[in-house]
Amino acid sequence: MTELKIGVIGIPGKWSTEALADAVEARTGFRRVIDMGAVVLDLETGALMHEGEDLCSYDGLIIKKISEIYSPHILDRLELLRVAEARGVRVFSRPEAILRLIDRLACTVSLRLADIPMPRTRVTEDLAQAEAAVTAYGSAGFKPLYSTKARGMCVISTGPDAAAQIADFAAENQVMYIQEKRDLSGQDLGMVFLNGEYLCTYARVSAGDTWNTTIHSGGKYADYTPDAALIDLARRAQAPFGLSFTTVDVAL
Repeated sequence: MTELKIGVIGIPGKWSTEALADAVEARTGFRRVIDMGAVVLDLETGALMHEGEDLCSYDGLIIKKISEIYSPHILDRLELLRVAEARGVRVFSRPEAILRLIDRLACTVSLRLADIPMPRTRVTEDLAQAEAAVTAYGSAGFKPLYSTKARGMCVISTGPDAAAQIADFAAENQVMYIQEKRDLSGQDLGMVFLNGEYLCTYARVSAGDTWNTTIHSGGKYADYTPDAALIDLARRAQAPFGLSFTTVDVAL
């Protein structure tokens, strides 16, 4: 046992959060799950309080899940954690590194600047240009800039209803992220890295009646052994972000 105080930022009661907290407790003798919705920052004193304890007094914080649903409000939660980091708390991954991932567009720009292959993608606020993208792609995924597990996403294909569907999406998403729909053969990969070193890969297999493979839509996990080229691709994809731990989504 050590005397380290390491908190786990996540969703109380969720399996993955609790399992990580159990692992930390097994190694340190200390256990605390932190819901960022219950944290208060006092800028006068510099304290970042959670249920009576100042998180700035901790040795480390591990961000398992900053929020159950992605939205711009997550950026504010990460700003709070920057205060703890500035006061000497080790945060994994660093809040500034995660900030570049929360917004789908910021993440995409970073990937493309690193020359990582992606499906054809257009970003616009113009309805006519969005319809032109659908015409060019034949079928496209329209994706909110802040979302996980395909929430809020839809597929729009060429046809008489395309303009109306685009207008409906634009009513909730001023900036439209439009990506060519590709045939993923019913699965994609999650390739896991720790400090830039490859650990393992799992596949996500779709339920068979959905266009995406997320667990939220009924997908299942499966074993997968990638070749060296895929591992190299995923390693290059995660490198620009400088994360302590990450999973790279790879479509075959």
